[in-house]
Amino acid sequence: MTTHDHSDLVPVPCILMRGGTSRGPFFLESELPSDPALRDRFLLAAMGSPDKRQIDGLGGAHPLTSKVGIVRRSETPGVDLDFLFAQLQPDKDTVDTSPNCGNMLAAVLPFALERGLLPVRQGATTARVLTLNTGMQCDVTVQTPGSRLQYTGEARIDGVPGTAAPITIDFLDTAGSVCPSLLPSGRVLDRIDVPGAAPFTIEATLIDNGMPMVLVRAADLGMTGYEDVADLNANTMLKAKLEALRLAVGPVMGLGDVTNKNYPKMCLVAAPRAGGSIATRCFIPHVCHEAIGVLAAVTVATACVLGDSVTAGIAGVPAGLVKTVSVEHPTGEFSVELELDKDNPQQVIRAALLRTARPIMRGEVLVSQDIWRGE
Repeated sequence: MTTHDHSDLVPVPCILMRGGTSRGPFFLESELPSDPALRDRFLLAAMGSPDKRQIDGLGGAHPLTSKVGIVRRSETPGVDLDFLFAQLQPDKDTVDTSPNCGNMLAAVLPFALERGLLPVRQGATTARVLTLNTGMQCDVTVQTPGSRLQYTGEARIDGVPGTAAPITIDFLDTAGSVCPSLLPSGRVLDRIDVPGAAPFTIEATLIDNGMPMVLVRAADLGMTGYEDVADLNANTMLKAKLEALRLAVGPVMGLGDVTNKNYPKMCLVAAPRAGGSIATRCFIPHVCHEAIGVLAAVTVATACVLGDSVTAGIAGVPAGLVKTVSVEHPTGEFSVELELDKDNPQQVIRAALLRTARPIMRGEVLVSQDIWRGE
């Protein structure tokens, strides 16, 4: 990579992509520094972190718009693309590559086709994607009529204005993505003693089917589960309790000290009230999500089909081995299709869902040559 003749800034090619309800620049791995520490310094500069407005970078001053995708052709047999997801924070100098992001995952194949990593097929193009963060594999399918990428269409997802072409994601194995197993404590329901200045005890389901999650009944924290996002973000007492609980369950979930980690996510659950299966208010982990993350929705849906979780008695789940679970969130709903093992109906063997994605801008992000050189 060379500087422009007329400045001391280094141009790095990227495409700014929306993936589901998230947004961020996508890069080819080959066009970034190979040293992880230098790469992270570059990403912080490119996104404008740490600064709560991210005024000097591409970030959108919110965790959902402070995300980065890094893509390469895969050398793993049977896999087409490798995807490394990076979560940045507006006001922190952290680059977290440990969690998954199912929303940004939806943009991986469109980006790869835009950059010529794979051939575009006639009708539809499917690729197997390996998320390097957790080793999770999935099949992603995009619409390519006439061997051209199609972004416009009639698919609608809550949290994104308008409609777009559908992108389907078929997850192959999400159980225990970061935790040791689907139920890291070995139980569907735990009774957690939370220490602190105001200790309390609460029932929770600790679960990871793509995203480490702590599910608690909203009522057990004195909430309805239908509050506005702004009200929840302003509720410092609730957030303090959720953080105390999060820190208490980190070791129980096999995650250790989670003080500086972006997981587990915290989720309040309540009975549905808009025709869905369950109502949710998710914290990611310190800010209430305007909607719900893809893999968080898969994980919540999975809890709904496990008989004795905190969703028991409040979730409405259809019968059958293949069932659609509608997860209500502050700006709509998110439907997840789950397939259960016929010999063990408590085991989810497949999760599929629909997203949309599109490129917003393509070009180069400019960073100081001192940062690029590691000076």
